[in-house]
Amino acid sequence: MTTRREFLSLVLSGALGTASAGFPFTSRARTSQNVARLLVGFGAGGAIDVTARTLVDVMKDDATSFIVDNRPGAGGRLALGILKTSAADGMSMILTPASNITIFPHVYRTLAYDSLKDFAPVSTVCSFPFLITVGPLVPADVKTLTNFTDWCRANPKLATYGTAAAGSMLHFTGVSLAKTGDFQFVHLPYGGPNGIQDLVGGRIAATIYPIGTALPYVQSAAIRALATTGPQRSASLPDVSTVREAGYPGLQATEWFGVFVPANTPTETVHRLNEAIRVAVDTDRFRSSAAKLSVDAMSLTTGDFAQLIKSDLERWSPIVHASGFSPED
Repeated sequence: MTTRREFLSLVLSGALGTASAGFPFTSRARTSQNVARLLVGFGAGGAIDVTARTLVDVMKDDATSFIVDNRPGAGGRLALGILKTSAADGMSMILTPASNITIFPHVYRTLAYDSLKDFAPVSTVCSFPFLITVGPLVPADVKTLTNFTDWCRANPKLATYGTAAAGSMLHFTGVSLAKTGDFQFVHLPYGGPNGIQDLVGGRIAATIYPIGTALPYVQSAAIRALATTGPQRSASLPDVSTVREAGYPGLQATEWFGVFVPANTPTETVHRLNEAIRVAVDTDRFRSSAAKLSVDAMSLTTGDFAQLIKSDLERWSPIVHASGFSPED
């Protein structure tokens, strides 16, 4: 029986199916002038960077000429612009959050890329919900999401929530909650995880962050978890209800990290990369790393990934446009 590693080796070496010229992991690519790269539009150390490095490390077991190339800037848009103009030979890929592909097209008046036309989706590698939390500014008897929305309606001047960034899925999850719950909810973008500190300090009422960001503060009882935004409860917080269980079935929000290559990359190369990534994501090594980040390892076929992108684009469009949010560029 072929093991996962043996199968990955076959995929990366081109032994499965007809070899494709210029496929990134053939022996011909293993030169200092011809190195496959996985772009990441954010700096080192964050969840997406750690995920990218774990993916590359797993795949490097059989393909040594594969590196992570951090190109931070413009909230990840810079790296996507670089990918758009890269050669469509499978040597350049990107790992990017869903927001950059499915939210930004509705947010920015001018965007240097077209999510559907400029890239070919390869596969997701993980997904994760967000966590809605409250701090000491909100009375201790507010223990459920319904309690909180009632409190917000009664205290509109205090009803604030922090997220990592304006124009993000986190931001519009709060917008969606306020619309569904019929209350005012003032958004405060922090440009990172610092909103948690203001939550702990009682300067804002709530935050919406990825579970991994807020989890240590919940575990130390510095803040209180009200609900997660995924379709099912998180393994990291199994006692915390989902927004659907809390009475808000239309509020589901799940971020994913996905791999893309430039448009016009040969279909054979895209499918072979998909096979290799799906095998890597299924390894204990990758799954263990994902669990430490409180994200769920998840890979899809290219067709299912394309459908997910389309449905997410359609779902977030009315929410973003109804918010009236207008970025600076």
